[in-house]
Amino acid sequence: MATFLYKLGRLSFRRRRYVALLWVLLLGGIGYASSAAPAPPADSFSMPGTDSQKAFDLLDERFPAASAEGATARVVIRAPEGEKITDPAAKAEVNQLVAALGKGPQVAGVADPYKANAVSKDGTTAYASVTYKVISTELTDKTHDALTDATDKTRAEGFTVETGGDAVQAEQEMGGSAELIGIAVSAVVLVITFGSLIAAGLPLLTAIIGVGIGVSGIAALGSVLNLSGTTSTLAMMIGLAVGIDYALFIVSRYRAEIAEGREPEEAAGRATGTAGSAVVFAGLTVIVALAGLSVVNIPMLTKMGLAAAATVAIAVLIALTMIPALLGFAGKRALRRKDRKNLKSRADSKGRGLTKPGATHSATHAQNTKPNLGTRWARLVLRRPVTVLLIGVLGLGAVAIPATSLELGLPDEGTSAPDTTQRKAYDLLSESFGAGFNGPLMVTVDTGGTKGAAAAAKTVGTSLAKVDGVAAVTPASVNPAGDTAIITVVPTTGPSDHRTEELVKTIRSKASGLEADTKSDVLVTGQTAMTIDFSQTLDDALLPYLGLVVGLAFLLLMLVFRSVLVPLKAALGFLLSVAAALGAVVAVFQWGWLADIVGVDQPGPIMSMMPIFMIGVVFGLAMDYEVFLVTRMREAYVHGARPAEAVVTGFKHGGRVVGAAAVIMISVFSGFIMENDDMIKMMGFGLAIAVFFDAFVVRMAIVPAVLALLGKSAWWLPRWLDKLLPNMDVEGEKLHKTLAPSSSPAAEDDEEERELEPVRG
Repeated sequence: MATFLYKLGRLSFRRRRYVALLWVLLLGGIGYASSAAPAPPADSFSMPGTDSQKAFDLLDERFPAASAEGATARVVIRAPEGEKITDPAAKAEVNQLVAALGKGPQVAGVADPYKANAVSKDGTTAYASVTYKVISTELTDKTHDALTDATDKTRAEGFTVETGGDAVQAEQEMGGSAELIGIAVSAVVLVITFGSLIAAGLPLLTAIIGVGIGVSGIAALGSVLNLSGTTSTLAMMIGLAVGIDYALFIVSRYRAEIAEGREPEEAAGRATGTAGSAVVFAGLTVIVALAGLSVVNIPMLTKMGLAAAATVAIAVLIALTMIPALLGFAGKRALRRKDRKNLKSRADSKGRGLTKPGATHSATHAQNTKPNLGTRWARLVLRRPVTVLLIGVLGLGAVAIPATSLELGLPDEGTSAPDTTQRKAYDLLSESFGAGFNGPLMVTVDTGGTKGAAAAAKTVGTSLAKVDGVAAVTPASVNPAGDTAIITVVPTTGPSDHRTEELVKTIRSKASGLEADTKSDVLVTGQTAMTIDFSQTLDDALLPYLGLVVGLAFLLLMLVFRSVLVPLKAALGFLLSVAAALGAVVAVFQWGWLADIVGVDQPGPIMSMMPIFMIGVVFGLAMDYEVFLVTRMREAYVHGARPAEAVVTGFKHGGRVVGAAAVIMISVFSGFIMENDDMIKMMGFGLAIAVFFDAFVVRMAIVPAVLALLGKSAWWLPRWLDKLLPNMDVEGEKLHKTLAPSSSPAAEDDEEERELEPVRG
């Protein structure tokens, strides 16, 4: 592989104008296609095979006039202190509000609270349900304004009026600039790392182009493949981070090759052949982890994973082709000005014959005798491996403790900020109608195409009303064909209460007996049931997903490192870092620690998809740092270094780059904490803290400590397995033999002569 990528890098360098033009044209073409495409659809949950999804599909088919996909709003009205909502004056005001709501644009209908039995028992509160002809994302500003004007007018008369539902426009806050924040911080880190504006600009430019192509492609195909705006945001988050990191790794290796005196074209080829090989396998682990989300069998999660994986694949391709092409334009200007002067002075000295053979090599060696920070850190870990290992493992273990109280759920209006109208409406309904009123269960009764659903539903409703935990059962609604009925069951507990989940299980366990008595199919759905099924589906898929992702990545890492213990160590380190990251997420978003700093309005259950999505993304990113750092160690070991020396060499050349890459990823992910979307905020925080733990604790501390304790055993591979596995030559051993077939003193003199040749820009 290294030899192929070496040739690809040199080809891209020589044909740099064509390569750069090709990527720019691709960006422009896909960008134009995305601008002409319809707006992306709203996020939607579907879980094929679950009871709640079957019931939802049945209702969509048998009750088409119900407009199940249309937006809804629930307007809650409470009478002034000391008055009743049933008083004549109050009733007249509510009727005016209902009439005003019905005149709004895109409104399909408004349920009169007095006719729909939507008045609380104490007579103080009522609610009006508004349904719309279109989904929430298609509601116009005039529609939102009409809803707001109607409620404001009633509120001005002394009534308490609050509104909930997906038709309510979210309050506009500062946000949406996450990618700009990440790019700005990344630029600062790159300038500090490289000391050259040109070198710093290359990773940023290629990452922006790659993310632009990926996100534009998602937007262009959004309406066709039903890809939501959240899919684009997550693809941007991951694509931007890995795009910068992959380019950073290749540019850093190119600068090292130039500093050794090689021609820019040769340096670009070697950088692409060695660092590029690591980029390929690092990218493959991320792609495997993201694409593996398909095993969960939740379409929304599958689309998110595949879209993000496609963006990562684009980032890899750009790093292998466009980076060498741009290096062709930059030449030796990718180095610091000080380094360029040193190269020029060395070349001038050789040209004037002022140096003796071997003198420059000795001088260069003398300049490099001062160990850098990575070298000093590696030597410190090698001196105290047991201490470092214990501190790292125990520290992450302590941070992971909150994860033991992890509670999963989906966000609802009960988790909104206390000062929002949605949260106020939620609380008013809970106070006046009971906690379970905000999470009613919908029970469908299907007689299989024959009439009689009304009688069957009556039997089912009578039975369910006797179940513990049921507050009320409404009369059945029957479709015109008479073969399907809907019963609304109101629990005594709230949507996120575990007792509500137990109630759903109880109703479903009784369904088999009811089906036999009524000769019908009985299914439970509704938002609460969908949430319960969603969490259960994710729980059931977690172990198979872990097995698939870790197994495939283990095989990839065995190909990279030609070792059994190194991939095993990498997988165990990942589990430790992701457990600590989940613990931090629970502490902040569920317990409320540092909630004000992070911007958590209302602590609550962790998003159901958070653990499995976080596992997929973090595993891929963790393997990035493993590959970037340990391939340098493997390269040194293959070329004759002792195990301890190989660890030091890996940190000498890769520690600074991996540290910078981690800071860049952390900054990119942290920028998304400012987003208004709860899921994106939680993902941004979780991924940022996970990268911090994995890069600076696991890869920088635990990994060298374990390698120091293992010694040569770390690189052990059974002979039969060594013969069975193809040699991908990630460390570039074959490439080095091809380019430098001899290691004799004469060859070293030839290498010295090449180092002293002027570097062509």
